[in-house]
Amino acid sequence: MGFIIGIGSLLVSCGKNPESAQVDQKMQADQKIQVNGHWIMEQDGQVMLNPQTSGLVKWRDGLLTVSDRSAHSSQRLRLRAISKENTLLSGPDLPMILSEQLQSSCFAAYISDNPDLEALAVDPDDDRVFYVVTEDGSYAEPMPEVCQQKLHNSGSTNYPTLLIRLEMQANNTALMTHVRPIQFTAEMQIGDFPNDGVEGLAFGQARTLYLGIEKDSTKQARVFSLQMHSEFWQSDEFAVVTAFDLKLPIFDSGNHPINGMDYYQTPDGREFLLAAARNDETLWVVDLSGKKETVILPMKFFAETKAGSEECEDYEAMNNASIEGVAVVDNTLWLINDPWKAVYLNNVKCEKNRQHYEIFAPLLFSVPIQASWFD
Repeated sequence: MGFIIGIGSLLVSCGKNPESAQVDQKMQADQKIQVNGHWIMEQDGQVMLNPQTSGLVKWRDGLLTVSDRSAHSSQRLRLRAISKENTLLSGPDLPMILSEQLQSSCFAAYISDNPDLEALAVDPDDDRVFYVVTEDGSYAEPMPEVCQQKLHNSGSTNYPTLLIRLEMQANNTALMTHVRPIQFTAEMQIGDFPNDGVEGLAFGQARTLYLGIEKDSTKQARVFSLQMHSEFWQSDEFAVVTAFDLKLPIFDSGNHPINGMDYYQTPDGREFLLAAARNDETLWVVDLSGKKETVILPMKFFAETKAGSEECEDYEAMNNASIEGVAVVDNTLWLINDPWKAVYLNNVKCEKNRQHYEIFAPLLFSVPIQASWFD
């Protein structure tokens, strides 16, 4: 592996001999960025029930999040607003409604019946317009034959990845107005991985939409782009993504996916993506110019206990946070986790938090963005 690991202001080069690699691992453990999280609360004082959060984005004065298909039924097919000040689900809630125009589309049955929504972006020119992307369509009702013939060559999964446009209505619903399937070329070698697709969306300059993919056919995370020009939604044909050269980390084994990301521009105009790799509990700092190696920031996540006694510390170290949403707000990075059902109860230390973990309640984390990440 020829990438760079960054820990605070410390940069550690990988790909060395075994002895130095062991030293690097110890340094990483000692230098992890500590990030505190607060439970996301409903207005009735209860923690948020099993949303399986899959995206986070800055919206107006707060944050907006979306859930995937494995969430509790009360959380599906809606956007939910979160206050940064108190992690309260402050509203509005925006249930998604299928427009009349889309009721005759190839994808109507799927997107109206609990689609697997991953990632969330707000239109840079109109904050009433949102974009979500679908991931796993393997369980979906088959498309009509004419649609299957038209859309068989996605370059990835049998049921194509879909980019969906939503527009906020006066009655606080999010109307699904347009949808386009995403196409990858054969040269991109994406492979057919229904549950390892696009999990990150982020707008950069000039309406460039970046798409972060969990893994390709060689099990490496990838980033592609789409140009969201004014005529983009005048077609319902495949939208073909563009590949470009980035110095992403390359791993010899294991799964190291991108699960959420956002765009950041430094004061001197350099452009980066900040991407979460949930399996590794790390943040990737990706140089969009393709000149710099990706910096990997190991993180250690802590959950508040609100114990009110001497039995527990104010914050307890988490065994696994599983970040799936990343949002840049000025010089603060906000992160939200997707409670990983198979391992979430491994976080239980303070009994005060057991019930929160048992219902797969998420936390909202924040950390100041440091200039040293981009050096």
